[in-house]
Amino acid sequence: MNTVLSKDNLQNVMSSSDAKSEFSLPTTTRLGHVHLTVANLDSQITFYQKTLGMQLHWREGASAGLGAGEEDLLRLTEVKGALRPRRTTGLYHLALMYPSRKELARALARLFTLRYPNAPTDHGMSKSIYLDDAEGNTIELYILTLEDARLAIVNGQGVAYYADGRIGTGRDPLDIEALLRELKPTDRLDLHLPEGTRLGHVNLFASSLQAMRQFYRDVLGFQNGLNWDEMGSFDVGLDDLQPHIIAVNTWKGVGIPPAPKDALGIRYFTIELPDSIELGRVLERVRGAGINTEEVEEGILVRDPSSINVILTTTDHSRTA
Repeated sequence: MNTVLSKDNLQNVMSSSDAKSEFSLPTTTRLGHVHLTVANLDSQITFYQKTLGMQLHWREGASAGLGAGEEDLLRLTEVKGALRPRRTTGLYHLALMYPSRKELARALARLFTLRYPNAPTDHGMSKSIYLDDAEGNTIELYILTLEDARLAIVNGQGVAYYADGRIGTGRDPLDIEALLRELKPTDRLDLHLPEGTRLGHVNLFASSLQAMRQFYRDVLGFQNGLNWDEMGSFDVGLDDLQPHIIAVNTWKGVGIPPAPKDALGIRYFTIELPDSIELGRVLERVRGAGINTEEVEEGILVRDPSSINVILTTTDHSRTA
């Protein structure tokens, strides 16, 4: 790529992407878990255990919870005969953030050993591996590498400005050999998902960028990230060290409808506030914006402008009505 990041270009990018919203979520806010509708619970549990090393935390009837042995990262509910609609809002992918380069290397080596299809990618600010589960839900396995590069939008193009002076696209080939050098020949590949793995971000198919940006940034209080309207996408984060928490795109089309209730894919994802006081502040803004809320077992349910269910709760699971 021949794009050159000039000082002026960088300043323009920083000025637009670093703008603070009026209301800011605490930086201790985090994502909790994603809940998916699946057609075959047994086969999906087998996939997540065998391929990713998740532990089965619980199973009750047609539902199950999995993760790294602590809080659930993923919940599954079976709806027999469920189908995946082609052009609706919903989940593009869920992303599991690993605690270290070595653990990501272990995950990649495990996929190679199983000969499971995957796509290693270098985004500059992260090193990622993409794969689909047994029913076509896309998963990203990644680590943040903010020290390696900064992503920017320059003249409508995505640019990765690497610390070593390279210029990339932000979707560059991952140096697989360098990552795998994190492992020793004696390191086991069949371990459970490592402690400290968490849901790092979600990427959503939306019907409108503007409405979604207003909801996640101006109402909920996430901070502005990269606004790539020319490519139909944007993201928001919490601060400079926690970017790209919610990503949104209109790649399936502007104005697309929500998925049917029992379709394959996302049922909801959770956002966890640090305490009930902060949750109450967010709910005040949500209700002040005229958005309906509903108390459910997991917390407070709201629907974003693309009719994707979001549950607001707290890290200690206390709730404010």
